[in-house]
Amino acid sequence: MSEVVSFKVPKEIKEKMRRYRNKVNWSKLLREFLIEKIRLLEAEEKLKKVSKIISETRGVPLGFSTAAVREDRDSN
Repeated sequence: MSEVVSFKVPKEIKEKMRRYRNKVNWSKLLREFLIEKIRLLEAEEKLKKVSKIISETRGVPLGFSTAAVREDRDSN
């Protein structure tokens, strides 16, 4: 379901929008811009959460990777 959103722009901008309304679908353009902006903001929030989780982890013990690879090779 869609909702109506309205906002104010300077009169000059509104006049220019009217002038180019045959070339630009302003509703579609603004809707796409808003959707993309929200997608980017949500991605930024998720990235911050992941970064925080990563920074709070202690990491792996020294030598873990070597031991894991060796164990994997020996199991074959």
